[in-house]
Order: sequence, then C-alpha cells, then structure tokens
Amino acid sequence: MRASRLLLPILLGAWLTGCSGSDGAGDSIEVKLTATPRNAGRLGQATLSPRGERTELSAFISGVPLGMTQPVRLYAYVYAGSCAKPGAQPAYELNNTVLTSRLGPVDGWRLSRSAQVPLATLRATPYALVLRTAPADGGYDIFCGDIH
Repeated sequence: MRASRLLLPILLGAWLTGCSGSDGAGDSIEVKLTATPRNAGRLGQATLSPRGERTELSAFISGVPLGMTQPVRLYAYVYAGSCAKPGAQPAYELNNTVLTSRLGPVDGWRLSRSAQVPLATLRATPYALVLRTAPADGGYDIFCGDIH
C-alpha cells in the first residue's frame, strides 16, 4: 500500500503530461479537483478539451470514499458559478457513461466524459466541475474544481 501511495504522484504527473492537446479549435485546460470533506485527502485533476460543439473531459482521481459499490460509478456535472457558490441546478451533465477505470494496483481512478457544450462557452463565464457518487452510494459530491 505504501509503494502505491509513493507511485501515485509519479503516475498522476505522467498521465497529465499525456493529456494535453486540442483539435485546433482552442486549447485544452486543466482543472484542479479539490476533494470535499467526504473524500478528504484525495487528489484530482481534469482536462477539458474542445471537440467542436462538444467538450471532452478526462480526469484522474486518487481515490473514492470507502465502501463505494463496485464497479465505481461517478457522475460529472458542470454548475454555473464556482465551487464556493454553485448554481442550484447543473447547467450541463457529462454522464454519457458513469463507469470509471481502475488504474491497476495504484489507488486511483480514471474517467472520461463528454458534454454537449463548446469549451469556449465554459470558459466565458464562471463554472464549476463536480464529481458525485452514484445515488446508490449516497449521491455525494466528492470533488469540485473551478473552470477558468
């Protein structure tokens, strides 16, 4: 377990290095995901990439709360506002799929999602990206990151 904790920052850095790029319609942006109290001590990073009229989300998180149903299902939402003050309802859902991929023996998860909104729209005004557990696992917010 200790070795996996030591490898996590190295794998996270390597994974993020391979996530940059775009389709020529603009640059990808990185969003630091901050763990909520329900997932304290965990790390996360998301990359938002423009794909025409869509935005692709690729994220890595270092872990989920103990006791979550396997396979892990996480929901992703974009709220108007910020993590400190999000809107009442999600502006966009990124839930074309909710399954995550485990990163081998390392305590971490990878997820990919897509939103039917151009990245330029998400960058034009303040938005927050929220990762939430499945309803069967309580529907709790476990990460949030402000989109800049």
